[in-house]
Amino acid sequence: MTVLLRRAVPADARATADVWLRSFAAALPTVVRPRSDDEVRAHIRDVVIPLRETWVAEAEDGAVVGMMVLDGGLLSQLYLDPAHSGRGLGDRFVALAKECVPAGLTLWTFQVNEPAHRFYERHGFVAVERTDGHDNEEREPDVRYVWQPR
Repeated sequence: MTVLLRRAVPADARATADVWLRSFAAALPTVVRPRSDDEVRAHIRDVVIPLRETWVAEAEDGAVVGMMVLDGGLLSQLYLDPAHSGRGLGDRFVALAKECVPAGLTLWTFQVNEPAHRFYERHGFVAVERTDGHDNEEREPDVRYVWQPR
């Protein structure tokens, strides 16, 4: 299956939010979300897509199966539809992020998300800070990762 990575457009908002919701539920079942499904959809529609550098992975049938958000040097979101994980889409998104921000990237992930830790470390990110979650909406302990080019 061919998947295209492209910039998101307003018409992608609902499908992008649904990918976010499915991915979050599958990867982080113990993390309490501070926003309802409708609030997530509105945030992606009204803030994320129009105001951030938002990328989507689009399958051959036109379905959105992944999303990535860059905010300057912050890789603020990378979510894949669970049915499409393990197919190299995350690798492609990280390669794209490094291409878009070659000076270096930072990101946050929850401490409970061990698969994300392994994924980002495999891509050269290094954990540089751990917090008790006091600064994130979920109030969930997190980890800041940094990638610097060699």
